[in-house]
Amino acid sequence: MEEKKTTINKTSEIKKMQKDDRFYALGVVTRSNIRRDKNGRPYWDIAIMDGEGSIDGKIWSNGLWYACEDGGKDTIGDPISDARTTILEGKTLGLQGQIGEYKGQAQYAFNAVFYVDQDKYPPYSFVQRSPISTEKLEKEFMDLCSSCGEPLKGFLDFVFDTKKYWNKFKEWPAAVTHHHAYVGGLLEHSVATSRVANYIAKTYQLLGVKINIDLVTAGALLHDIGKLEAYTLNPAPNMVTEGNIIDHVALGYRILSNLTEEYGLEKKDQKLPLALAHILLSHHGSKEFGSPVLPATPEALVVAAADDLDFKIFCCQESVAALEEDKEITDFHFAMQRRFWRG
Repeated sequence: MEEKKTTINKTSEIKKMQKDDRFYALGVVTRSNIRRDKNGRPYWDIAIMDGEGSIDGKIWSNGLWYACEDGGKDTIGDPISDARTTILEGKTLGLQGQIGEYKGQAQYAFNAVFYVDQDKYPPYSFVQRSPISTEKLEKEFMDLCSSCGEPLKGFLDFVFDTKKYWNKFKEWPAAVTHHHAYVGGLLEHSVATSRVANYIAKTYQLLGVKINIDLVTAGALLHDIGKLEAYTLNPAPNMVTEGNIIDHVALGYRILSNLTEEYGLEKKDQKLPLALAHILLSHHGSKEFGSPVLPATPEALVVAAADDLDFKIFCCQESVAALEEDKEITDFHFAMQRRFWRG
């Protein structure tokens, strides 16, 4: 961006701005697509992330594009034909914009785009991370693993230690949008899901329900393992081709099946591989949301409920956190099909 003193607004601040407010943002592009408006004119649909969150916006055909890599400010040509603009994802950009409105929702229009020096503003420095420390999440994850009896404890050690999944698992995002879409999001979500599932299972056990607590705990820790092959960090979360056309549920089943066979889990307990696979395949709770089968055991029902609850709580908290101080009700959340109340 220009070398003059410019106030950079964080995404968390931008989300609280009013219609017609102007802003300056600096962050890494996590998604970029060329689309066309109703008049056939091309525009960019992009998402940009900084350390506090992300926003989606449009760069319309009349937007101005500048190259500032060398500290200057040179206008560049047609952004659709300029080869440099075809590779935006994973790059740091400066954006000047204004808050608009579309169908009652805030819309961010970026009317000036600044190519900045990638060494001075390295993309990885703008990637959002879990607000909970990796050390704290790692300890809780390992405590949950240790709480399981054999052979599940041994299997979890095999997956995360022997097969060396841990280093990738602790860094990976849980999504590209919607929930825990940041570095460490998969670990945060898996710990929360397992913790909640464990509490629910123990409650029903006290009420006389026959339920395997260890299976619930292990199943919840492993339920999203397919996201290791569905997503990537570049340096912000992105979905790979397999994630788009196969999805993390099927990818996770493939990973889990290979691991249980390699470990010989069936020889230690004949039903455990099938029970774990069922939890993984049914954890979205319904076929409408991507599960090829519906939860058909107490353990699978509990994990699906805990996964769904953690997703909904995250969406609620994030939406409320973005509210202006004088408002009580959030904008309509399309993924959740509701508005949230500050309460």
